[in-house]
Amino acid sequence: MATPFYLEFEKPVVELEKKIQELMAVSPELLQTEIATLESKAGQMREEIFSNLTRWQTAQVARHPNRPYALDYLGRIFTDFTELHGDRLYGDDHAIVGGPARLNGEPVMVIGHQKGRDTKDKVYRNFGMPNPEGYRKALRLMEMAERFNLPIITFVDTPGAFPGIGAEERGQAEAIARNLREMSRLRVPIIVCVTGEGGSGGALAIAVGDRILMLEFSVYAVISPEGCAAILWSDGAKGPQAAEALKLTAQDIKGLEVIDEIVKEPLGGAHSDHDAIAANLAEALSRNLRELKKLTPEELVQGRYDKFRKMSRFTEL
Repeated sequence: MATPFYLEFEKPVVELEKKIQELMAVSPELLQTEIATLESKAGQMREEIFSNLTRWQTAQVARHPNRPYALDYLGRIFTDFTELHGDRLYGDDHAIVGGPARLNGEPVMVIGHQKGRDTKDKVYRNFGMPNPEGYRKALRLMEMAERFNLPIITFVDTPGAFPGIGAEERGQAEAIARNLREMSRLRVPIIVCVTGEGGSGGALAIAVGDRILMLEFSVYAVISPEGCAAILWSDGAKGPQAAEALKLTAQDIKGLEVIDEIVKEPLGGAHSDHDAIAANLAEALSRNLRELKKLTPEELVQGRYDKFRKMSRFTEL
């Protein structure tokens, strides 16, 4: 069970919910009217808060420590998952997980970034920041999927690729670039879902797809708000200002036609109900996969090419 964690703007609702628990502990029958009134008020307050989040607050929700990660979705949406390890070149990167599974009984290849919950697991998963071998493992699994004609589903949730010296020495940029090229050529359906943070090239390396989905309170940007603020103003504390400039929310990215669909999250965010968001995502994945399976390999590759080519737009003054 995850340790409860509340964001600053959630605390007014939390206080109401604590009062409800206190009344429930006294006498649910005698205080039924008061409890119902507080529950209604808490629901309205939560709905109001989450329907008016700033971009910075949305980024905080996307990073919530209790938000479901790839393995949480794998356990709820898929069956018969078998994790495969290693890139056959250097080692096994625990920040990327993947392997064959079944979606509604149909064989697929699932790949995703994996963050950790507690300190030990966060270190083991390198805080969800893959090294080159993680991306090479992902590519190995995607090429395997193509050989066996398996659709590919990826879960994107990373602050970015690991920027350490060792990662650079082992070809971090080359590994990401190779994935971009090879994913664009794969002759099987590819569905991408940004479930938390979609950070820069670290996200893009498993995000070239025929359909790109984003959870309602996830973010997708070329750099983190804090990193952007540090570069522009030499002050990482100006993250909220940078978040507004980056336009990194699902609604922003949909408006820019970079993604195809926003998957609705339960009231209070995905971290509030893992089963509900898994059900919503399962429906979206199944529906998009049915549509993509009607296309020929040639149509998939051409459609993917056209999709990414039209993302580059500029206005001449």
